[in-house]
Amino acid sequence: MAKENVSQGQNMSSPKGASKEEIRGIVHILGKDIKGQVQLDKALRQVKGVGARLSVIFADVISKEMKVPKDTQIGKLSEEQVERIEEIIKSPGKYGVPSYLFNRRKDLETGKDVYIAGSDVVFVARNDVERQKTLYTWRGYRHAYGQKVRGQSTRTSGRKGMTMGVTKAKLAPGAAQKPAEQKAAAKPAAKK
Repeated sequence: MAKENVSQGQNMSSPKGASKEEIRGIVHILGKDIKGQVQLDKALRQVKGVGARLSVIFADVISKEMKVPKDTQIGKLSEEQVERIEEIIKSPGKYGVPSYLFNRRKDLETGKDVYIAGSDVVFVARNDVERQKTLYTWRGYRHAYGQKVRGQSTRTSGRKGMTMGVTKAKLAPGAAQKPAEQKAAAKPAAKK
């Protein structure tokens, strides 16, 4: 009889589950796979180029434009809404985000304030470093020779490669025998 009650309870709960919105497991936004259970502003934080402050601002803009609450799980949004979110992130100036929040102010190629997100961030940063290397600026020189670029101390930190220093005779048994042999060979030569 208990089995019948359990099965009836499951049948009663299944129509409720059908009326709930389905949550997609993974949502793809600008080259980043995001779990569907994450809230909107926290999900935007996972996109490359979007930080903590800007994710909150984007969540505000998205909630106003699409009339969706900020605490909505990203998996509940449709494909069209996700495409609209990507459009808002790619061109935030059109939606009222001030230009001082952009990550590329006065771009060298266009001269405008540009916002870059997704895989473009890595590409543009790599191009900037290569441009500095070809111009042979001081930063380009430091990049080219693998040195610290931003003025950090290099006397004690940032060392790489083989370690330099004194090796103890106990650690290198061959090193302890060689000086003894050299002394023994030097004494008979001195007596002659």
